[in-house]
Amino acid sequence: MFRSIIVEQNSPFKYSGSMEPMAEPTTRPRRGRRAQAARNDELILQAARAVFVSDPSAPISAVAELAGVGISALYRRYGSKEELLRQLSGDGLRRYIAEAEAALADEGDPWAAFVGFMRRIVDADTHSLTLRLAGTFTPTEDLSRDASTAMELNVRLLERTKAAGAIRADLDVNDLSFLFEQVASIRLGDEVRTGQLRHRYRGLLLDALNTPPPEPLPGPPPSWEEIGARWIRSDT
Repeated sequence: MFRSIIVEQNSPFKYSGSMEPMAEPTTRPRRGRRAQAARNDELILQAARAVFVSDPSAPISAVAELAGVGISALYRRYGSKEELLRQLSGDGLRRYIAEAEAALADEGDPWAAFVGFMRRIVDADTHSLTLRLAGTFTPTEDLSRDASTAMELNVRLLERTKAAGAIRADLDVNDLSFLFEQVASIRLGDEVRTGQLRHRYRGLLLDALNTPPPEPLPGPPPSWEEIGARWIRSDT
């Protein structure tokens, strides 16, 4: 089904030489199939996130079962588990980039923009993917490029907040990744309770970042190389 949809989407419109709406009878079914394919894809990605965040070693068949689609339909869309993991991580990175860009576009109070950025990232839960999927697949060039873009945005956002005197000067840009991961590691009860607790501890972290530090932070921050090394597959 998915293959036929792709063919239909890419086939050129063929003019029949008549102004009669000859294509109309097939338009609705085609749109219906496209809509169904889009729904299936969303179900697959939602299921994949739930399955692999819970157990990165789970088989891809568990995703199909949770999504309620056939395994053949899943494989037509994603050729392998690794491809599916890349898609999940890519989606998370693009969400992170969008939120960082939105924070930088906010020309109001720099601290308020930074606080809003942290709140939205915690809500998006992008760092649960990092916690669970790092090192389980080989990143593509596109993923590496998006990761570099996210880092550049982090630098700009943090430098702007520091320039406003709103955040402690000894905070390193690479500290942000681990702060988000600490919050993402919190899981207790259902989704609502987990969200409440994550935002509670996000608030504590922000207070620590915003308060003038009585003494320098102990130990050096993580390096970009240390953070990136976690994405190197352990079985290679």
